Amino acid sequence: MGDGTTVTCAGPGTPYDATQGKAPSPDCGHRYKAPSTAQKGGTYAGRATATWTVEWTAPALGDAGTLTETRATPFTVRVVEVQVLN
Repeated sequence: MGDGTTVTCAGPGTPYDATQGKAPSPDCGHRYKAPSTAQKGGTYAGRATATWTVEWTAPALGDAGTLTETRATPFTVRVVEVQVLN
């Protein structure tokens, strides 16, 4: 995530629903604890990696196997802090 944290999700996550408001993700999320202004370039730099594993069979041919595909993409995110006084 760029802040020294690693997040591992066992599934695709939960789609956002406006009724959740600002509640944390129920199964796969990350909340930055500090703004990125102290980081080089003013952003956190991380890497998102997705791995798919497919097990397949072809009974008529007597064949089977496993295919694993991994894709990784670097990202940067700017995190700011907002303070509100009433």
